[in-house]
Amino acid sequence: MIEVTTFAGRKVALFGLGGSGLATARALLAGGAEVAAWDDAKRSRERATVEGIALTDLTQADWSEFDALVLAPGVPLTHPEPHWTVQAAKDAGIEIIGDLELFSRERRARPVDCPMIAVTGTNGKSTTVTLITHLLRHAGYDVQLGGNIGTPVLALEPLSPGRIYVVECSSFQIDLAPGLAPDIGLLMNLAPDHLDRHGSMDNYVAIKTRLVAAARAAVIGVDDDLSAAIADQLDDGLGRVRRVSAFYQVDEGVFAEGSALYEAEGGKAHKVVDLAGIDTLRGAHNAQNAAAALAVLRKLGVAEDKIASGFASFPGLPHRMEIVGRRGKVLFVNDSKATNADAAQRALGSFSRIYWIVGGKPKTDGIDALGPWFSRIAHAYLIGEAADRFAATLGDAVPFTMSGTLEAALAEAVRAADADPDEEPVVLLSPACASYDQYANFEQRGDAFRAAVRAFETVVA
Repeated sequence: MIEVTTFAGRKVALFGLGGSGLATARALLAGGAEVAAWDDAKRSRERATVEGIALTDLTQADWSEFDALVLAPGVPLTHPEPHWTVQAAKDAGIEIIGDLELFSRERRARPVDCPMIAVTGTNGKSTTVTLITHLLRHAGYDVQLGGNIGTPVLALEPLSPGRIYVVECSSFQIDLAPGLAPDIGLLMNLAPDHLDRHGSMDNYVAIKTRLVAAARAAVIGVDDDLSAAIADQLDDGLGRVRRVSAFYQVDEGVFAEGSALYEAEGGKAHKVVDLAGIDTLRGAHNAQNAAAALAVLRKLGVAEDKIASGFASFPGLPHRMEIVGRRGKVLFVNDSKATNADAAQRALGSFSRIYWIVGGKPKTDGIDALGPWFSRIAHAYLIGEAADRFAATLGDAVPFTMSGTLEAALAEAVRAADADPDEEPVVLLSPACASYDQYANFEQRGDAFRAAVRAFETVVA
């Protein structure tokens, strides 16, 4: 745990008692703060009580007693409308912050050299932070990984000299962290997402930009126009900005050509590593992830040979282009984390003969933008609430079956893929949708797919 001492002796309202909220409450209490914790959900309140966190009904509280409201990132700050606690905090004239802000203040308050690498973007964050962490550990560094992935940031090991913190940052977390100032800020890419929570694309972009604008060094993916414009805006010509691309040569930064990664300085480039044969880093999207990781590690001064050997042993990330098994020549890929079209196109672009399981609870963008990859799809199997909408989009361009459930879709896809003469037909779960119509989260959906695949006879995990 990272004890939050910056609120010692002060009274703080805390709302939201999920995983990060509980970790934040414990960190504040350990640092000497008086915490008034609450959640609208009875189950969350009961869990907090079991863990020894005292509750205060914030609906009845005197908000003038509080110095701050610490808000869980899943609670609406501005859209579709501010949560009632947000309005109460504004009426009382107190600041509204989150766990990422508390972590940032604690780093500033302590004279400890512990670099922070903060990573954001619409897609690729989780794979990239996991890859950065793997490469650093392979090179012998003391590394902590957390934030929007796995472990809440305040539940990581205490600040210690030389310890590196790799933190995945969602737009919700950044919105609650006005003092965020990482040593290296990485912006992967930008595409429409979470607009129901931010109100507009302009607001969403502005929030993401704050992370790299405040960083000592900025690494920015430039394969989309919005991110490229941010790199141009922030580039002071003094080397603070490093560009990353999976498709184009850059003068200062890292780019991919085919499966090879090149580092460029002053317009001169040299090859650092070839990713050919590394199954966990297939596809152009993984070339961008790997290029971004390489740029970050080179900014930290890690030797090229250590980075190259680390790539070869990368195990990949569950639910993101996860190869879960083979049955003869048929490959099974779990991409359950692809909850929007932009994420799904990365998987569709990585294989040439696809039996695609798609659907769930649809987001605003649908799958209309995936038309350029329809030629790669041998057959689509539609599941969940999005089935009718996606069927209309596919039309006559892609043969499809209204499967309804993941289990039915998988059984039908396996029969078709087994009979396909192609050298590597792929049964791909890449839903381009949220999971909430049939599953609690994308992890549960991916686990169900993995278990069902491995239940087939002759599947090799």
